[in-house]
Parts: sequence; structure tokens; C-alpha cells
Amino acid sequence: MKLKICHLYPDILNLYGDRGNVMCMQKRLMWRNIEAEITQVPYGDNSSLSDFDIFFIGGGQDFELGLLISDLKTGKGDNIKAAVNDGKSFLCICGGYQIMGRSYELRDGTKYDYLGALAVHTVSGKSRNIGNTITDTKDYGAIVGFENHIGMTYLDEGVVPLGKIRLGFGNNGEDGTEGAIYKNVICTYQHGPVLPKNPVLCDAILETALKRKYGRADLAPLDDTFENEAHDSVIKALMDRQK
Repeated sequence: MKLKICHLYPDILNLYGDRGNVMCMQKRLMWRNIEAEITQVPYGDNSSLSDFDIFFIGGGQDFELGLLISDLKTGKGDNIKAAVNDGKSFLCICGGYQIMGRSYELRDGTKYDYLGALAVHTVSGKSRNIGNTITDTKDYGAIVGFENHIGMTYLDEGVVPLGKIRLGFGNNGEDGTEGAIYKNVICTYQHGPVLPKNPVLCDAILETALKRKYGRADLAPLDDTFENEAHDSVIKALMDRQK
């Protein structure tokens, strides 16, 4: 078995060690004797995206996100949307989450029209939302991470939240949601990087990609004792601070 992982825009969307998510997927496949082929597709690279099984898009600053508009219009944006509709797996963090949506409107009225691969839209808030996060999800348990964003994202038709925010700001600080799920696309504002902190989420992404490609997912159990202890200790420490 082999999965091909595409790291989109590693040269621009590279904040907060988010590339650790790609490394985590690679390692958790390798430990199961499943080959992982990592390809970086930077700004200006119009190579075909049709052969990839998993796509990762990290976070960036507002001005960097604006730079991507011209690149997405070269055909790359259409290829990304085609991959979404074909059931390919995506993990999109922060700025990567935003560009998958319909639009981002800045406080000065500037509006970036993005991919529209997901029915979500983002507006710039008045202040940054920074801090540790805990999100309760139906399928992956409690997800821990770290958020740092000024964008306020709202989910529109056909998109469900990744989960409900227990600690932190989440999508917009108003409706209690965090992240978004559409088809096999998972979006979140949680850095960390999020996958090493939440191995259950990582394995779920890998399993989905394997099932789509091979019709089955032979993911042997791993000894996640240390990972789980770290995960649980973070939740305990953060909740103790709220008392």
C-alpha cells in the first residue's frame, strides 16, 4: 500500500510548525509499513494534482493569503475543487481553511474571493483570538490545539462543524463551533501541530484515504501510550486553569 500526500503552498502557508502534520501522517504510515510519498507543491507550480490521495494546506497571514488568488486562478483552484469532489482527503489549517471557503472580507472592505470548495465565508474580526483550544467532536473525541487568528468563519449550507468548542474561540466566537467538515475535507483553526497531539484524528484521515484508494484500510494498532498521556494531561491542565 502507498499513499501520496500533497503539501500545498509550503513556501507561503507555513506558520506554527504546521508541516508537522505532514510528518505525523508520514510516520504513522511508515510505522505500519505503508509507504508515504510526500510532494511539495509551492506557489507557481501548476503540476497535476490528480494522483494525490491526501492534501494538506497550512496557515498564513492575511497578506500572504491575498497572494494566492492569482495562483489559484491558473487552474490550480479548479484542480483542488475537483479533488474535493472526487472524495480525496484534505486537512486544512487556519489560512488553508479560509481559502477553501467562498470569501474573506477584511475590515477595510477588501474582499478576497477564494475557492468555494466549501460553503463557508470569513470576515476579519476586531482582535486576534489566541490561546489553547479544546474541541469536542463526535468521531474523534476531544481535540486539543492552539489557535491564533483574526478571521471569523461562518458555516453555510451543506457544511457541518468539526466539533463544539469547549475552550477557546473556535470559528467565530459566537455559535460555539470549531472547524468544518465537507465530504472528506477536514478544516480547523487548531495549530499545534494538531495531528501529533491528536493521533486519533490523524489515523482517521489516513483510514479514509486508504479506503477510498484500496477499498480497505489495514491500519494496525500503534502503541500510543505516550501520545494519549500527553493529550489527556493537556486537557486536564487546561481545564484546571478554568477552575
